[in-house]
Amino acid sequence: EGMAGMPRRDATHAVLDRERDRAERMLNRARGVVLLLLALSALAYAPSLTPALNRMNVVVLLPMLAWTFAQNRMFYRRPRLPEWLGVVNPIADIAAVTAILGAYAVANSAQLALKTPIFLAYFVILASLPVAASTRKAALVASLAFAAYAGLVTAFVFGGHVQTVLNPVTASTAAAISPLDEGAKLLLLAIAGGVATYATRWQEKLAMRVTRAADEREQLEARLARAQLQSLRLQLQPHFLFNTLNTITALITAQPRTAERVVSGLSELLRMSLSDAGAQEVTLERELEMLEHYVAIQRVRFADRLTVRFDVAPGVREAMVPNLVLQPLVENAIRHGIAPRARQGHVVVTANRRDDVLVLRVEDDGVGEDPGAPHPDGVGLGNTRARLWTLYGDAHRFEARGLSHGSGGGMVTRGGFAVDIELPFREAGATAGVIA
Repeated sequence: EGMAGMPRRDATHAVLDRERDRAERMLNRARGVVLLLLALSALAYAPSLTPALNRMNVVVLLPMLAWTFAQNRMFYRRPRLPEWLGVVNPIADIAAVTAILGAYAVANSAQLALKTPIFLAYFVILASLPVAASTRKAALVASLAFAAYAGLVTAFVFGGHVQTVLNPVTASTAAAISPLDEGAKLLLLAIAGGVATYATRWQEKLAMRVTRAADEREQLEARLARAQLQSLRLQLQPHFLFNTLNTITALITAQPRTAERVVSGLSELLRMSLSDAGAQEVTLERELEMLEHYVAIQRVRFADRLTVRFDVAPGVREAMVPNLVLQPLVENAIRHGIAPRARQGHVVVTANRRDDVLVLRVEDDGVGEDPGAPHPDGVGLGNTRARLWTLYGDAHRFEARGLSHGSGGGMVTRGGFAVDIELPFREAGATAGVIA
């Protein structure tokens, strides 16, 4: 599908119609400028023209000027021009050019009418078709331009209003026309009309191909992103699974009942993980529920050496977060911050909202690392960073850093580790555009 849920073909035609609307507005401004220049030229040449020719200029130019400028008041304040205007304007232009040629024939001579450069205006009209007309409209206007001039030539010749001389050189120096010259003009008009129609059709096909290619590229990128995210999640699941199995192995002999509770907790954790296996995002409520099962297993392992606290602000539990985003961060805090030392350690998981941003934080008071020192990402941090980038691009922030505390002597010492995540705040049911 294309934009706004429309089928691809409809979306392409909507874009073309919008661009043609803009082109029609520009062409009408150009039409007004050309008509004003023609009117000024007619005024300048008025003293040397016959009264009949002057009257004909007025009869043709004034209605065209009035129609051109009236369009601005009637239609151009609307967001979209009437569709029929794209056909009426070129037809009116062809009618005006044909009327000028006919008026010259009536007021002076058919030879003057057929030899005047105003004939070239037909080509200007045809040249504007690809930018403002559909293929059907272009074919109609091109046919009318050819028929209009062919009709004039036929009427002049068979009405006896003009003499014909086969030799074009002789015709150019006499009060006559050459059928070869007029045939060449008609041939050029037919070719120009065909080219204009083909160019319009080519433009429509090109727009359709570009839209199709963009659609296929978007689908491919979405499939690749889903595959990448699934691969990252599969790397995380065995990571904590193996650690938990090691804990169970250590407890089976010494504390069999405790080992049973851990197995039960692991079973529930795996059940929830498998039930959400196809979702790239879940609610924060669901994520915290899974995390609590994981923490329960770790409390068995570490006993009173581990305290995990959840500080969740009201109104954020329905926010969408990446599936299994907090567990690897808490696991990192326990494994690298709390486990290496003998005394009790604390892990705090916080979640709150700042305007349209969901702010998550996992902090521990473990061994930490040097504040500001670069640290390589392991499986947990590296995969979390990659998943966030794939899902949100520039619309997120991820920062992992060591914490510092000041001692009594003003010395800065290591004191824990924190991971901060900022995501767009979206509640369940408002997940448009998210890969799932």
